[in-house]
Amino acid sequence: MPQWKTYLKGIYDTKLPHQKILVTGSARLEIYNQAGDSLAGRFFLHRLLPLSPAECDKVGVSYTLDHFLERGGFPEPFLANDLIEANRWRLQYVDSLLRVDVIDFENIHNLNAIRLVFELLRERVGSSISYSSIAEDVAISPNTVKKYIEILEALYIVFRITPFSHNIARSLLKEPKVYFFDTGLVKNNDGIKFENFVATCLFKHVLSKIDYQAENYALRYLHTKERHEVDFALVHNDQVKEMVEVKHADHIPSPSLHYFHEKYQIPAVQVVKELKRERRENGIEKIQGLHFLRSLAL
Repeated sequence: MPQWKTYLKGIYDTKLPHQKILVTGSARLEIYNQAGDSLAGRFFLHRLLPLSPAECDKVGVSYTLDHFLERGGFPEPFLANDLIEANRWRLQYVDSLLRVDVIDFENIHNLNAIRLVFELLRERVGSSISYSSIAEDVAISPNTVKKYIEILEALYIVFRITPFSHNIARSLLKEPKVYFFDTGLVKNNDGIKFENFVATCLFKHVLSKIDYQAENYALRYLHTKERHEVDFALVHNDQVKEMVEVKHADHIPSPSLHYFHEKYQIPAVQVVKELKRERRENGIEKIQGLHFLRSLAL
């Protein structure tokens, strides 16, 4: 619809005091909102992310953790009658995004290159991303790789997590880790799929804090020059409030998690998919995966 923001401004500015307006749309709606007439001061943003265990519990939808890892959290594949139907939906969804939606950003001539970047990211979930390394593989410049990832991020295909630093500029310059909103797109083993799913649930938790409670939250990861690294850090008002390390079956406390906990006395959680008994060991909480995901407030 041409001039849709002008139309909405008119509706908002002439509405009755008791009237409420709900405007829904795809990720492209947010993209279009960044250009042209501003709707500043006239709306609150509510970002709708894929389903999570906490959300399914609220509405009484049955599920298993393995079902989430296989299907992802998008409603269509998650609720599909079988895996074939779910995969057919995903193929069509990705094809539409990479052939049609990316062109709405700018005139991208090399659609094959952005698809190759997308495919490489599917294999590198959970690892820090080197724009230069991907650029060599795809035969494009590092800046172009970064631009393509930003496009995939704006379309809610992926999201980036940067290492925590009190210096924001320094944090943004460091290599990010990339995760997919749709865990079904992750190519690696079940351990990486589980880490990706935990990332999406944590990110959903953080965005709910921002969108619904106006709190200053962020999702980061921890990394030092000595190669101590923790998968996720929940940051509130620029302070790390909780560290989260994800394991598929290893119940032994992560040395890096223990290092950060001992040095900074930050609450630490090790989330384990296959865990028979939850316990606290040397100040580190070991929590069964599904139990942890159900506890994330929305």
